[in-house]
Amino acid sequence: MSLDKTDVEKIAHLARLAINENDIPGYVRDLSNIFNLVENLSYADTNNISPMAHPLDAHQRLRPDVVTETNQRELFQAIAPETADGLYLVPQVIE
Repeated sequence: MSLDKTDVEKIAHLARLAINENDIPGYVRDLSNIFNLVENLSYADTNNISPMAHPLDAHQRLRPDVVTETNQRELFQAIAPETADGLYLVPQVIE
């Protein structure tokens, strides 16, 4: 895909970027090269390639899902202005 000056100006406008008139030929060349690379990648045979989320075989280390704190609801609700049935009561903010 080949871009021209008007394409780069339109992209810059959409991205809300101010570009110097003298830099436009360089942007045309660089963006055209990027689009050509992406187009070439679309021709790569990926039939036997399985999708992956990370280029390395990395796994997230997770801690065991166990309760580590004691239930202190009664203590916290004892100092709350208003509670009912284990819930905090707050003033109505939406009419």
